[in-house]
Amino acid sequence: MSSPRTISFDIFRYDPQDPNDKPKMVTYEITEAPGMTVFIALNLLREQQDPSLQFDFVCRAGICGSCAMVINGKPTLACRTLTANFPDGKIKLMPLPGFELIGDLSVNTGKFMRELAERLQLWLQPDSNDIDIHRLENPMDPAEAAKLYELERCVECGVCVSACATKQMKDTFVGAVGMMKIARFEMDSRDTRTAEDFYHVIGNQDGVFGCMTLLGCQDACPKDLPHMQQIAYLRRKMAQTIVSC
Repeated sequence: MSSPRTISFDIFRYDPQDPNDKPKMVTYEITEAPGMTVFIALNLLREQQDPSLQFDFVCRAGICGSCAMVINGKPTLACRTLTANFPDGKIKLMPLPGFELIGDLSVNTGKFMRELAERLQLWLQPDSNDIDIHRLENPMDPAEAAKLYELERCVECGVCVSACATKQMKDTFVGAVGMMKIARFEMDSRDTRTAEDFYHVIGNQDGVFGCMTLLGCQDACPKDLPHMQQIAYLRRKMAQTIVSC
């Protein structure tokens, strides 16, 4: 049996709260274990070598999206990335670009997602005149429910934002996550907003017509969501809105 190999981690370190700190790369080494993920390795590094190392995690199962970071140049989730995927044993970790840096590998995706939700009004808007708390909710068509469930699988990890060239060049671009959520409410029969209402939100260069269709969002998405399918769907809806006007 071959002996366990040594993995080398080159990790971005910087605390923006410390005026004396400067961005730098720090190298750590750890002995690889069977089935080890980048997430497991980071926890061992923090427990055994450097307790000041900052990164985020919650679920450890690719559900919360908290541990997203750039691993060897690719935005992805640390908990779903095996160290065995890197034959040379060298792994470089950087924080996700496009978000406010908290420290080291930790970024504030929550602030971005909240601002996006407020900007695009990402909540169900039913008929306010048709509210009766004593009435049973109308059953939803199973086919519609399945479509909505597919879009609800987004874990808001921010990977698609960091993988988007348009978003990195234009800060006001809503990104694939914004359009995915808009598509979810546009498809919901309970939402009273019309295509014209959504056009005023994303029918511009900051929305569906600003996407360069480079597929970075779909290629990097850890949940394999149909980003381009939904962006194309919204483009058709917005184009039809222009024609009808």
